[in-house]
Amino acid sequence: MKWIVMNLVVVVMVVFLGLWSTTRVGADPQVPCYFIFGDSLVDNGNNNQLNSLAKANYLPYGIDFGGGPTGRFSNGKTTVDVVAELLGFDSYIPPYSTARGQDILKGVNYASAAAGIREETGQQLGGRISFSGQVENYQRTVSQVMNLLGDENTAADYLRKCIYSVGLGSNDYLNNYFMPQIYSSSRQYTPQQYADVLIQAYAQQLRVLYNYGARKMALFGVGQIGCSPNELAQNSPDGRTCVERINSANQLFNNGLKSLVDQLNNQLPDARFIYINSYDIFQDVINNPSSYGNYFPPKT
Repeated sequence: MKWIVMNLVVVVMVVFLGLWSTTRVGADPQVPCYFIFGDSLVDNGNNNQLNSLAKANYLPYGIDFGGGPTGRFSNGKTTVDVVAELLGFDSYIPPYSTARGQDILKGVNYASAAAGIREETGQQLGGRISFSGQVENYQRTVSQVMNLLGDENTAADYLRKCIYSVGLGSNDYLNNYFMPQIYSSSRQYTPQQYADVLIQAYAQQLRVLYNYGARKMALFGVGQIGCSPNELAQNSPDGRTCVERINSANQLFNNGLKSLVDQLNNQLPDARFIYINSYDIFQDVINNPSSYGNYFPPKT
């Protein structure tokens, strides 16, 4: 939902610009590059060429976006588009599927709709690029950056100045754990065990990113997906009440992610990880809609 996305932007920019960047006057971006990992919330075209039901390169997607339908799962800009604008980039971060040459030096978007932390997540929808696949694509990009900049040390110095945002996990619940007719994960794991398994796999990939130059990483928690339109339609008793068993499971994951952020900050030298509390942002918007502009119809 656009109003949720825009409020996430506010939080991200407060963190990024308040803690990591020095405001400068001029045309240059505040950071040299911005790398993006995630799912449909930030995919901007990587699924277009995949054999997948999870595509958004057709109307009405993009009806409020200057380029029309591009593969963004939105009527207009996504969170990361706005972040790129506020950071001072003169164009949006390109998807990995089309990023070429010098373009990769400003960053790449690796996100893929239906992707999850687990490899099997979203498989009923067809092709998608899991988190590990996105990290592998980033590793290829790093090799290209090294070639463009001349050597490994120069590339490492360049990448440590960049911002990385990672937001995955929603599909591991909606298109895996809470889809027992297709996936066995809910029979294999309790909600706590499943959250632990996800965090363990997540941490492994984050360490790979660190080993390939990432130093400033923002990790998005899972929002209240038990309040998503699909879950309200299928599992809510009245079509309005959020599905608590899903939201409760999300909170277990988010708690693990917060602990992981602390752990990685303590263990990895010269790294800065932050946690973006998407869950509570969602709740605040619901509880205090007037604070966020005229996005809500009047109550009747």
